[in-house]
Amino acid sequence: MAKKKDEKPQHVAVVNKKSLQFFEEYINNPSPTGFEYPGQKLWLDYLKPYIDESFIDNYGTAVGVINPKATYKVVIEAHADEISWFVNYITSDGLIYVIRNGGSDHQIAPSKRVNIHTDNGLVKAVFGWPAIHTRGAGEKEEAPALKNIFLDCGCTSKEEVENLGIHVGCVITYEDEFMVLNDRYYVGRALDNRAGGFMIAEVARLLKENKQKLPFGLYIVNSVQEEIGLRGAEMIAHRIKPDVAIITDVTHDTSTPMINKITQGDLACGKGPVVSYAPAVQTNLNKLLIETAQQHNIPFQRQASSRSTGTDTDAFAYSNGGVPSALISLPLRYMHTTVEMIHKEDVDNVINLIYHSLLNIKKDHDFKYNK
Repeated sequence: MAKKKDEKPQHVAVVNKKSLQFFEEYINNPSPTGFEYPGQKLWLDYLKPYIDESFIDNYGTAVGVINPKATYKVVIEAHADEISWFVNYITSDGLIYVIRNGGSDHQIAPSKRVNIHTDNGLVKAVFGWPAIHTRGAGEKEEAPALKNIFLDCGCTSKEEVENLGIHVGCVITYEDEFMVLNDRYYVGRALDNRAGGFMIAEVARLLKENKQKLPFGLYIVNSVQEEIGLRGAEMIAHRIKPDVAIITDVTHDTSTPMINKITQGDLACGKGPVVSYAPAVQTNLNKLLIETAQQHNIPFQRQASSRSTGTDTDAFAYSNGGVPSALISLPLRYMHTTVEMIHKEDVDNVINLIYHSLLNIKKDHDFKYNK
């Protein structure tokens, strides 16, 4: 019987039991902006069987390389850092005020449990918040804001806090961990964008297990400091000097309440990778991604970005006199919260799309518009 046109393509699973175990460990390990190294070590340890060599730059961006002697260089990239907080002020009675490290959401902070990272190890604390009974009946309630959210680590003086090893500049992360929801979604903090780091590592695994020989050098890049302005990508792009870059990051699932599809686009978890249109996205490379998806029956969605993509794509595209770059995004619900959600099938499909796209890039592939 012929296949119906509207019949959903058969899903090709990629993530296996071993790789899922790594993914959970990788998500649970804190990697705040500027302090990514422990997570980078985990990532490189997982990647090493599938690459020829690796290196870490001065600020912690980790790179695995296949065919390091090749002159033509292709990058697949994600970013490793997660949003967090810094200790900014300790009161005389032992409470702690914070500032952002990246785009941390002050509205979700009250009542969350956190880990304060010190030279003496982790110190537990909570974001305190006045009880509903005390917030003034009939008065306009004060909303959470940077000026009024605070940490309580059970101390009653500044000296007691400092004796725990806490000082201004200590970084703070939420303690929430990875879980699988309804056998359909991966849930956790920092899926933005350690899911990307996981997916590009899985691409390397597929290349090795399928004994694929690439006609170029492949640089699997896990950049630091994306959450504060694409800084790690800027640095590593100038070091590698790639000929092509395929970036993967997350984008918003707009199917949940309180999101305007007219301004944010129509995207949903479970409907496939998102291919972007933006000034930084090189059209011919983008066409290769789309044709690859169509060739292999990989479902995909489309997104347009005004001016910039807001991802490491921009850093690579505008480096080294201009590098053909494109963005493959993973739909995600509840970005920059502790319950970020991604669909299992989307993860598999992003991996497959990057993998097959690499196989469609030829030796010395010329993406110029006017050849």
